[in-house]
Amino acid sequence: MIPETRQRDQPTSIPRRLDGPLLRPDQAAVLLAVKTSWVYDAVRTGNLPCIRVGRHIRFTHGMLEEWLQDRYRA
Repeated sequence: MIPETRQRDQPTSIPRRLDGPLLRPDQAAVLLAVKTSWVYDAVRTGNLPCIRVGRHIRFTHGMLEEWLQDRYRA
């Protein structure tokens, strides 16, 4: 029997280009007007896309804008 390999969470969309510096979770929280803990919870549950750089999570402005637009469409 071949053991199953655990795959890491893949981002829902990969930005084609960086539209500025990568944002830390606290900076994303300010832009979204939420608590930093909400950002971490949303990433952990897969509700907010992120870029993983090693153990760190980062965001782009475009990624957050796209996520907000998708929320308005729903």
